[in-house]
Amino acid sequence: MYSNYLTPMAKVSINLATGSLQKEDLIVGIDLGTTNSLVAFINPDGKAQVINDTGKGELVPSVIHFAKDGSLVVGNQAKEFLTTDPQNTIFSVKRLLGRSYGDIAKHRDFFSYKVIDDNQESLVKIKVGDKFYTPIELSALILKELKERAEHALKTPVTRAVITVPAYFNDSQRQATRDAGKLAGLDVLRMVNEPTAASLAYGIGLNPNEEKTIAVYDLGGGTFDVSILQIQNGIFEVLATNGNTFLGGDDFDRAIVDYWIHENKLDLKSLSENQELAQGLRLKAEEAKKALGSQNLFNESLKGIPLAISKQKFEELIQPKLAETLACCQYALRDANLKPENIDEVIMVGGSTRTPAVKQAVAAFFGKPVHDELNPDEVVALGAAIQSDILAGNRSDILLLDVTPLSLGIETMGGLMDVIIARNAKIPTKAGRQYTTSVDGQVNLKISVYQGERDLVQENRKLAEFDLKGIPAMPAGLPKIDINFLLNADGILTVQATELRSGVKQEVEVKPTYGLSDEEVEQMLLDSIAHAKDDVAQRMLIEARTEAEQMAYTADRFLAKNAQFLQEFEILQSRQLLEQLRASLNSGDKDLMLKQVEALNEYTRPFAERVMDVAIATAMKGKQID
Repeated sequence: MYSNYLTPMAKVSINLATGSLQKEDLIVGIDLGTTNSLVAFINPDGKAQVINDTGKGELVPSVIHFAKDGSLVVGNQAKEFLTTDPQNTIFSVKRLLGRSYGDIAKHRDFFSYKVIDDNQESLVKIKVGDKFYTPIELSALILKELKERAEHALKTPVTRAVITVPAYFNDSQRQATRDAGKLAGLDVLRMVNEPTAASLAYGIGLNPNEEKTIAVYDLGGGTFDVSILQIQNGIFEVLATNGNTFLGGDDFDRAIVDYWIHENKLDLKSLSENQELAQGLRLKAEEAKKALGSQNLFNESLKGIPLAISKQKFEELIQPKLAETLACCQYALRDANLKPENIDEVIMVGGSTRTPAVKQAVAAFFGKPVHDELNPDEVVALGAAIQSDILAGNRSDILLLDVTPLSLGIETMGGLMDVIIARNAKIPTKAGRQYTTSVDGQVNLKISVYQGERDLVQENRKLAEFDLKGIPAMPAGLPKIDINFLLNADGILTVQATELRSGVKQEVEVKPTYGLSDEEVEQMLLDSIAHAKDDVAQRMLIEARTEAEQMAYTADRFLAKNAQFLQEFEILQSRQLLEQLRASLNSGDKDLMLKQVEALNEYTRPFAERVMDVAIATAMKGKQID
């Protein structure tokens, strides 16, 4: 939590693109999308407008290509390399934000690039050549491209932004998005749920006498959200949200690819080894999906492989995914205590809603025609721009009340989840409960914070853990421990624990361990973008060294304890890799350390699994091994 802010000196500048006088830097609205991203602003006429820099188009593909010489390109140019150099071309990075490998393991074959899987619980890293990147760094590159395009088009500095996120993004993913913005040199003033931003773009509720309940159905390239909003007296209130951060138009493409693989009896192993062909099929599937929006048959070929699919077959293939989105709609309505007939308007958002079958299914579910008048790719960015106008103090006719997408609570005895802030509670909000000790003379209390809807914490997501120390020794049940959760407008959580009898207090802002610290972030902003890169590099070096040391320790113990189960050459090669890993610790090269970690992990995995099988078999016989 920041204790203070540095206030910049006032300045006056002329916007050369619009001719308007500016007292401050422009605030832009950014839609950081899975497939495409874009940036919008409020023009001199007071209208939200998407930025098209020198004819490059409004949409910036969320794709990054790393060339062998170390250079990189983002957007339209990078997309061209999806088929020619897929292993060095990153796409759909939004799906990886704030996620561990365990979260995305079943989707591993979706990515043509290397997603490191050395630890199921660690946040993912992406390997490109001999370098390792986090999703935060990669997202920052996309945001930096948007920032530069906006500055070039508007001829004015852009340092402040509103960034949208899927309504179902959890705390880790929201924090990752904020960190990416700051790393790109943007002061992220607010993060807004995408469906909420879309409702602003449509302007429903701007008439203070209008009262409506609306549903915003947002199906993008990689995420799906549905929000139920109530508009009254110019106030936008989110009654409920639901969705899936791993469901979108990419899944439609994948369904087509799987169909073509089956029809042509393609060898999956060969296909996984031929990333150029795999990506070519994915792009052809995307082309087919778009074409079938206005025609009944798509019939082309790729490298001699016939690629044909009818509109009827396509709609049959995507029916299960469509059903999943409608189930989310049902859950959202249930949470809001509403029925489909209670919804006055249905707004369609996201490029994937262009598919006629999607519109038809949603219209049938809600029993009314859907709104699709605005460009579904642009509405979120336009709404973010309107939100930026509100934050700039130029609009006083709109007030937004968002909700938290998942319940937040702490672990209690027996590993149970005790909810403090319930799912769909309006934010910003504060809630608390009193607890006591369970052991006589207990002076420390471990507080574990979780997010999720299951009764057992082991089924939910752990966000943080800290100790309340210095509790006066008292009999069990006597101490009174007040635990308060404060959830701010960005969905970031602060936890306070206080022993009321003694006044002992502990406070923690819940952030994932990968996140940039507030001090680092503020220093980076003050010292400019150039210093930000150095700060991030230092942090990642420390993380890499820690990971390498842990791997070396674990491998050394494994070899010492299980030598009898290994071949001599396996022990020898493992020892050589272990020494190479230890030698890298003093190199100051985080990529080299991570490369050695991966090499040791990959080599030892097969016989580590073999030893585990022996251990299980021995245990089944009632014996025990060390």
